[in-house]
Amino acid sequence: MTRIVFLLVPGVHLLDLAGPAQVFFAASDVLGDPADSAPADSEPAAPGPERAAGTGGGGYRLLYVAEREGVTSAQGLRLDAGTRWPDPDPGDVLLVPGWRWSTGAPHTAPVGADTARRIAAHHAAGGLVASVCAGAFALGQAGLLDGRRCTTHHELQDVLARRHPRASVVRDVLYVTDDRVVTSAGIASGIDLALHLVAARHGPGVAARVARTMVVYARRNGEEPQDGVMLRHRAHLSDAVHRVQDAIDAGYARPLPLAALAAAAGVSERTLTRRFAAATGLTPLRYQQELRLERAEHLIGQGATAESAARAVGFADARMLRRLRARA
Repeated sequence: MTRIVFLLVPGVHLLDLAGPAQVFFAASDVLGDPADSAPADSEPAAPGPERAAGTGGGGYRLLYVAEREGVTSAQGLRLDAGTRWPDPDPGDVLLVPGWRWSTGAPHTAPVGADTARRIAAHHAAGGLVASVCAGAFALGQAGLLDGRRCTTHHELQDVLARRHPRASVVRDVLYVTDDRVVTSAGIASGIDLALHLVAARHGPGVAARVARTMVVYARRNGEEPQDGVMLRHRAHLSDAVHRVQDAIDAGYARPLPLAALAAAAGVSERTLTRRFAAATGLTPLRYQQELRLERAEHLIGQGATAESAARAVGFADARMLRRLRARA
């Protein structure tokens, strides 16, 4: 079984930890090898008949380590973790979830020098090291970002670039892989990172089954943007425009006459166009097209042809999709 060693730090974000942990836990169920979770101080469980018979690829054993016993998460839940690290094994995956960062010092990694050396040594021995959100700063402290491509939460990218000028910070992507160093954007993107690692080891079919088990809409590619269309144009206070956006979000693949959208907002077509542009910088039609384009790009990234992707998002054929892609 592959061991996933989670390094827990004070103020760890629960979803940064729980998202990837659930992926590997569910992957073991899909593979027929029940996941084993334990603090690092506990003795490894003896392989049972199911693990021995297994699938040839094995499941995952989840371990949790910390610099001190008992770690309180950012959300106030106290977590149990061992302080004794497991014996080094290059087959392990060492994953550092993110933590609650302050505006004044988001780059401060709450790990000591000894822990940073352990992170670096694991990679030097051939192991894979991953991070979620601010966890990238711990990898930077270990010297693993120098000369490598990496990413983090979009609110921390500038800080990471300043703190580690020898790193190549890739902006507005979900995750980046470079020489056994995998960094992700944060929070929910940790699920995408973990699904990517499962797919790399067991194939996309297993990853898709895990995503379905977790009721995850789809496994997103690393190059997909952190700040999607639905989020990018929602930072306004117009209730009428939000109602129209809700209607477009739900039915972007079908024709949406302006008159129907205006009726949903309770305003005239002219007023809707003016308010929508003021709130989002787009017309309702352009907003719908951006949603279609984003979804089509996702489908193409998953292997669909431009023609099939265009039809799936509501275009009659691929010509309009190609024009929008060229303009983008």
